Amino acid sequence: MGGSGPALLLLHGHPQTHVIWHKVAASLAEHFTVIAADLRGYGDSSKPDDDTEHLNYAKRTMANDMAELMTVLGFERFKVLAHDRGARVAHRLGVDHAQRVARMVLLDIAPTLAMYRGTSEAFARSYWHWFFLIRPQPLPELLISSDPAQYLESVMGARSAGMAPFSVEALAEYERCLSLPGTATGICGDYRASATIDLVHDQADIDSGIKLSCPLKVMWGAEGAIAACFDALDEWCKVASHVEGKSLPCGHYIAEELPEQLLEEVLPFLLKA
Repeated sequence: MGGSGPALLLLHGHPQTHVIWHKVAASLAEHFTVIAADLRGYGDSSKPDDDTEHLNYAKRTMANDMAELMTVLGFERFKVLAHDRGARVAHRLGVDHAQRVARMVLLDIAPTLAMYRGTSEAFARSYWHWFFLIRPQPLPELLISSDPAQYLESVMGARSAGMAPFSVEALAEYERCLSLPGTATGICGDYRASATIDLVHDQADIDSGIKLSCPLKVMWGAEGAIAACFDALDEWCKVASHVEGKSLPCGHYIAEELPEQLLEEVLPFLLKA
């Protein structure tokens, strides 16, 4: 947590931690009080066991964590910048706690329901971990825990930019946290929830006509699977009321691959009232 001004909550993706923001956090803190949180199951946050209904890792539960965090820190209303899994938590946060989220930027995702329903061979090959991690306990957990460094490289290094965007220090932190007891279980719980209870919640929103109501900016890497397999802007327009978006000339890890351009894009949007 650092900086001053309006509150800005930063949420990371898989298999990383809040450290993904290390190239942009100082610049953001010139304009905002920045809160960079580790999601439950990741980093140094708590890691409850995965339950049979995956409620412990439902995005509704994870969003409630973040709403409670911001309450404890004294921020009733705030803005959000989120990547990957954190962006899925942010989507649910913006729906379930709509009165609290002023603006939101989501990086390199399409809505979860749209992605599962639109799964193609190309998507399945690129996002193989989506289908590996949802296998029943304990197989995925055992394989991740047996060699966390290899898992990191297998997931992160397989993207368009390889391992080049990641600093030695950041990688060391990702590996440290992935090696902590319970992290593998938390990661799998996150993905199992997205393939089960999260889809139920997302469909209920659609059936009820509930949309994300805050101003939303979405961006995705032109070299990644979202750009190749989905019409991200169109999919977000189906579930949000006020959307703008564009691709950026990079892959999945936007904050680490293209930090300066990310700041150029998000600051004018987030600085609006």
